[in-house]
Amino acid sequence: MDQKVDFSAPHSMGTTIIGVTYNGGVVLGADSRTSTGVYVANRASDKITQLTDNVYVCRSGSAADSQIVSDYVRYFLHQHTIQLGQPATVKVAANLVRLLAYNNKNFLQTGLIVGGWDKYEGGQIYGVPLGGTIVQQPFAIGGSGSSYLYGFFDQAWKEGMTKDEAEDLVKKAVSLAIARDGASGGVVRTVIINSEGVTRNFYPGDQLPLWHEEMEAHNSLLDILGVPEPMSM
Repeated sequence: MDQKVDFSAPHSMGTTIIGVTYNGGVVLGADSRTSTGVYVANRASDKITQLTDNVYVCRSGSAADSQIVSDYVRYFLHQHTIQLGQPATVKVAANLVRLLAYNNKNFLQTGLIVGGWDKYEGGQIYGVPLGGTIVQQPFAIGGSGSSYLYGFFDQAWKEGMTKDEAEDLVKKAVSLAIARDGASGGVVRTVIINSEGVTRNFYPGDQLPLWHEEMEAHNSLLDILGVPEPMSM
């Protein structure tokens, strides 16, 4: 029986998003698959959105809902910075996200992770799941792929990690979720935030670690089947 694809279905980022603190800052990470039902609407979307120079948010759930919340928070924080004459703290940004998520909890289908660095409290991670709760944590995971990562983080996360250790952990965790979760996929993007500023990194599929029974990336189906390339005329 043919399965009909509903292209008018809501765009959902059945997703893997992660935020991790380390000794000096935070690392945020996400996959890049955006789905419309069973159809992949965007295989290389950017789910880590800038709110201020020092604060970013990872978005999961409904793409439209998470984008509008991010846009409103970015606008309010811009006004806040102008009024105070200094950058907003991570806690202020996270509480603005929480305020919008909680006050509109009956209408929004989005879970968010806010991460950043400020001169008062250093690197901070705040989880704002569906419903508008806010929880400050040393690490936070969200999205459909997070189901596969709780035990992994219990074993792999440790306090006082270096920047490289934290980014390797995030990259490994997202790749694991991609391997197990059909709604996560594409590439891995990371954002490192510390006192020196922000660094964005991009890891395509052929640079990610392989997990149980995963196949290596190939340029062509012929490579997988072992068929020689057709001769060019």
